[in-house]
Amino acid sequence: MAKAKARRPPFSLLSEDDLYLFNQGSHLQLYNKLGAHMVEVDGEQGTFFAVWAPNAHAAFVMGDFNGWDQHTHPLRLRGDSGIWEGFVAGVGAGQRYKYHIESKNLGYQVDKADPLAQAAEVPPLTASVVVDPSYEWGDEAWLEARARGNVLDRPMAIYEMHPASWRKGPAGEALGYRELAPLLADYLEELAYTHVEFMPVMEHPFGGSWGYQITGYFAPTSRFGSPQDFKYLVDYLHQRGLGVILDWVPSHFPTDAHGLDFFDGTHLYEHADPRQGFHPDWRSNIFNYGRDEVRSFLLSNAMFWLKEMHTDGLRVDAVASMLYLNYSRKDGEWIPNQYGGNENLEAVELLKRMNVETYAVNPGIANIAEESTAWPMVSRPAYLGGLGFGLKWDMGWMHDTLAYFRQDPIHRKFHHDKLTFRMLYAFTENFVLALSHDEVVHGKASLISKMPGDDWQKFANLRLLYSYMYAQPGKKLLFMGGEIAQWSEWNNEGTLDWALLEFAPHQGIKRLTGDLNRMYRREAALQVDLKPEGFSWVDCNDTQASVLSMLRLNPAAGQSMLVVLNFTPVPRHHYRVGVDQGGFWQEVFNSDAPEYGGGGVGNAGGLEASTTGAHGRSHSLELTLPPLGAVFLRPGGRES
Repeated sequence: MAKAKARRPPFSLLSEDDLYLFNQGSHLQLYNKLGAHMVEVDGEQGTFFAVWAPNAHAAFVMGDFNGWDQHTHPLRLRGDSGIWEGFVAGVGAGQRYKYHIESKNLGYQVDKADPLAQAAEVPPLTASVVVDPSYEWGDEAWLEARARGNVLDRPMAIYEMHPASWRKGPAGEALGYRELAPLLADYLEELAYTHVEFMPVMEHPFGGSWGYQITGYFAPTSRFGSPQDFKYLVDYLHQRGLGVILDWVPSHFPTDAHGLDFFDGTHLYEHADPRQGFHPDWRSNIFNYGRDEVRSFLLSNAMFWLKEMHTDGLRVDAVASMLYLNYSRKDGEWIPNQYGGNENLEAVELLKRMNVETYAVNPGIANIAEESTAWPMVSRPAYLGGLGFGLKWDMGWMHDTLAYFRQDPIHRKFHHDKLTFRMLYAFTENFVLALSHDEVVHGKASLISKMPGDDWQKFANLRLLYSYMYAQPGKKLLFMGGEIAQWSEWNNEGTLDWALLEFAPHQGIKRLTGDLNRMYRREAALQVDLKPEGFSWVDCNDTQASVLSMLRLNPAAGQSMLVVLNFTPVPRHHYRVGVDQGGFWQEVFNSDAPEYGGGGVGNAGGLEASTTGAHGRSHSLELTLPPLGAVFLRPGGRES
């Protein structure tokens, strides 16, 4: 009797180890296993599909390949993992698909986009798209150089931008990733920025959310092209010497029917209890950070953008909303943790793990927290009890500084502490000084419109604001439009008002922005911006004159830079400032220079220090301070 031939098990990309790690919350590369992957099985080309839906009693894949029939291609459940999988022959790149989920929950049925899809249809269409992820990268030199150094010890000047509204094509259309690449690289190079930070590029259904309501966590939005087009953008910027940071939103996700919401007829990705699972401000869902599979999803997502897309850091949005269980909630509207506190312990552990794992695999990156509270050690290593971020936005500096600059100069002497308070905490975290998109929308006015006085004073104040930011220790960030002194608030449906550059005052602000970046990148004294040895007050107490003077220092390089800022429209002659050495001090930057639109009040390129001591120092400089102006001086000969 003939022996029965052993039946080959169904094809799967998922090993038993994959299932174990996924269900344990430790899988870091789910994007290689779940979702849609083009493979060859028994000599036949096709696509392997896999989706997590543990509370489904049946799951199917449907799409272009079967006329969108909900039931012709069933998926099989893989043990007790909750994952449904199957191979469909003949399905290739570009074909659209969704999952049809039939829940155990009261006959609930729904069609869902793939949570791990790496591409989607152009909104408002919502299907997922099979992609060939292959791409030939050319940025090896950039990645090797990034890995050799510590980004925290380097100048970091970030240009924050919204890709859809930066610049438009000839017909008023948004630029694609490939069109954007050379234009953006040229512009950032002209202004001497080191990095660009893109507001979320992950797929999102509603453009008015600015990308912060994500449905496709692993898919660059198809509004601007394919995943390969996005890789080209990153690759091109790297080859031009520019870093790329992405906004990442693990804090919440929208309730759109095709997305993660109520995915398999249960609250799968979100908490079921709205006191934990629904965000009252954004009317969106909050991830269940304590669920193992959700943790694998989010950890893999962070790893995907850094490892597979070669980006140089994640700026994590709304971290405070993740850390606190009572964020934006009244008493009775939140559930304490197991110890009775308001800390979201599961979210804390997720953020720590995300930073530990992504830094280990992607040397030289910089993950940045947008965190608005006094939570300690946000940018300190997890092994010391910190959250493990490389950097944190200094939201206090941003709010205090802008509140100060709104004041009429005659009243600024009563608000001097808003400028000096920061130095009490400046080195408790690794800070980014951010003038971000949030400050130029929703009736807050553009930066130049916030400034008091007539037009001349507004422009002088803006030049002073930017000079003050570069005088302070910390990395720098400016949202697009600020560099051309755009009068109107940012409009995500429009574009920057590039026509303003026909006018000299706006040209001057742009030139000043570039020169500040060049000075920051050139002068070693300005680059110790995360350590206390890089800063010393000369005089922070001249409230009557509204003048600040400080020294920026680089002890290892033996370099120093004196910065004096006059926050009033009154020129100050014979203003004495103490310094520690004699000789000639060169004025390397003056925000009142004519090429910036100023009046040219200053120190004729520099001056000799006097042996007359001041401010407890052995020598002094008798300076001319321009109105609403800043001067930067360094000891030594004239610049060649």
